[in-house]
Amino acid sequence: MWVDFKKFLEKANVVGLALAVIVGGAASAIVKAMSDDFLMPIIGAVLPGGDWRTYTLDVGSIQFGVGDFAGAFLNFAIISFVAYQIAKVFVKPDPPAAPTKACQYCLSSIPAAATRCGHCTSAL
Repeated sequence: MWVDFKKFLEKANVVGLALAVIVGGAASAIVKAMSDDFLMPIIGAVLPGGDWRTYTLDVGSIQFGVGDFAGAFLNFAIISFVAYQIAKVFVKPDPPAAPTKACQYCLSSIPAAATRCGHCTSAL
């Protein structure tokens, strides 16, 4: 049973996923702190009200937390942009596939520069 569980962990890459969640949580905390401590004071100074995160839109007896939502959305946008930049560094695109053609006799896919089919050995 232990061997099967270990194979599952290796095949499903559960450890890598767990590490990614931990690092993602830490990165989220760093970006949120950067946003709250550096960007939001600048935005707050530009806006006339100052503390814009507490801004609410009142419709009758209902209060919509527009400022809180805008802050959460800004944090999400920053975290998404940072994650995109990191992914661009580490995830390289696959090299382009070599051009192929179909053998006129057996219809197998063969390299475009081939002069003989590797499947049916017909001369092309």
